[in-house]
Amino acid sequence: MVRTFTILMIGHTAEAGQVCDLLEQNGLSARVHCAVAAETLSVVLLQGWDLVLVDDQSDPGAAQVLDSLVALKLDIPVIALVSRQDEQAAARLFAAGVQDVLLKSDQVRLMAMIRNCQRYIGHLQDLCETQSALERSEARFRAIASNLPGLVFQFVLESDGRVFFPYVSESSRTLLGLSPDHLQKNPDAFASLILAEDAADYDQSLWNSFEQLSAWNWEGRVQVRGDVDVKWISLRATPRRTPRGAVLWDGIILNITRNKQIELEIARSRAQLEELSAYSQKAKEQERTRIAREIHDDIGGTLTAIKCELVPCLDNSSRAPAFYRSKAAAVESLVDMVIDSTRRIALDLRPGVLDCGIVAAVQWQAREFNQRTGIACAVVCDEEEISLDGDLAVAIFRIFQEALTNIAKHASASEVQVKLAETDEQMYLEVVDNGCGVTHPDMEKVNSFGIRSMRERCQQLGGRFHIQGETAVGTAVMIWIPVNRPSLLTRRDEWPG
Repeated sequence: MVRTFTILMIGHTAEAGQVCDLLEQNGLSARVHCAVAAETLSVVLLQGWDLVLVDDQSDPGAAQVLDSLVALKLDIPVIALVSRQDEQAAARLFAAGVQDVLLKSDQVRLMAMIRNCQRYIGHLQDLCETQSALERSEARFRAIASNLPGLVFQFVLESDGRVFFPYVSESSRTLLGLSPDHLQKNPDAFASLILAEDAADYDQSLWNSFEQLSAWNWEGRVQVRGDVDVKWISLRATPRRTPRGAVLWDGIILNITRNKQIELEIARSRAQLEELSAYSQKAKEQERTRIAREIHDDIGGTLTAIKCELVPCLDNSSRAPAFYRSKAAAVESLVDMVIDSTRRIALDLRPGVLDCGIVAAVQWQAREFNQRTGIACAVVCDEEEISLDGDLAVAIFRIFQEALTNIAKHASASEVQVKLAETDEQMYLEVVDNGCGVTHPDMEKVNSFGIRSMRERCQQLGGRFHIQGETAVGTAVMIWIPVNRPSLLTRRDEWPG
């Protein structure tokens, strides 16, 4: 919508009519208002005008009009219309601040001045509208930038290596511990926060983007001054070439510390899982080799001995009954040996005592451990029997066996206290020794497969595993496993593939 050009004529009404006629003759659209009273001058001026024409015969005169404009803090161009040429009077008017001094009879110059003023007002209006739109757009941008989960920035790299930040959002205080003003005055402050190990990669990515005008993507670590923790940041920016040959990037920096920690933890867990899987496979092969050796050496040897005892009985020779009785006794003794060996091997694979319940199995294993190692092992359980799913009982028993194995290998303990209980639909197992005590570095060792095996087995059952130790005091292993939760060992129908 085009705004109407407005003119305030201070003088005689007849003069205002002549100005209106002149505008109409020249095809200009404008609203002309005449004011003659000095008392109402301030009120009239405040109504908003694009141009003020002052007749030299009027009261108030040009000087009074200019004083009023200054007092009201209004910036309106004033043109003085005079009846005759008077250089000294014109000089005084110019010194007072009029835009121009024109003869009333010089209509050509008056129209030219009005046209120039109209164009100026139009340009000024366009400029104000553009500036207002720019301010609104900048306000929206700042509102968006302040609510983004990252630092919005503009970064410039000159061909000689100089850098600066034309714009940095307020998020720099939170992310980098530096104010936008500080970064703009000290552009090298950002690079100084980057860890030495990542600085070369940062420089390489920056110059690659500069030379190829490609997207600048970089991930690395920064350490904010006064901050103990290291932050991972992700920088994403799009470059464009400036007329001076520099490159300007518009981009954002995000804090990806949490995501990176999760990523590193997943990679670490995968590596540990691969190590545990390899260890488990190796343990299986060793167990198979041991069982095969025992079957071959023990059962196989005994069966061979039985065969040797029976061969002389199969020929046609006539022998005394005592001979056959001695052979039968020998074979019977050897068969008993085979039965004992078979029972022992089967017991190693799955103790039959588990059929009697988890409490009996734990108590039996504690006695076996005491007899084998000489380490006292006491079991405390408030109930004589705890009814568990078979797979769950086996899993708890194996965790208990692994805990005792670790104590025998590493603890140098003389006493072990075991607590077994069922509380709040959870099985609780606690194994405490008075040995040398496990430390955190011990638990993080690459070959600490015993601890990993217990933790993995517990997690598969939806339980919690906790181990703590104190040097020269001992170690405590604690597990909590839900009793009614279907274990991964029994849900075969849900296995992938």
